Amino acid sequence: MIGDRFIEVPYRMLPPETLDGLLEAFVTRQGYDTTDTGEGMRGWVGQLKGQLDRGELLIAHDLETESTEVMTLAQWRAFGRDLADDEEEG
Repeated sequence: MIGDRFIEVPYRMLPPETLDGLLEAFVTRQGYDTTDTGEGMRGWVGQLKGQLDRGELLIAHDLETESTEVMTLAQWRAFGRDLADDEEEG
């Protein structure tokens, strides 16, 4: 958990359709070329599931906005630093 705002959601607890939808949204938001894998969106989703398995990506739920996002480990850590800075200022 980062502060009182974000919690990590174990991706294995999500229904397969929900996980696939989150990963597809991540691919779209990141602007990945879905023709790169030769398998389109399904190929990217498969690659991202491998990154989840290796701990390179995670699913985070924002309690403030009630949204759930896929994040890289670097993004997760950056959110932690930003929130810590906000708490020091506030």
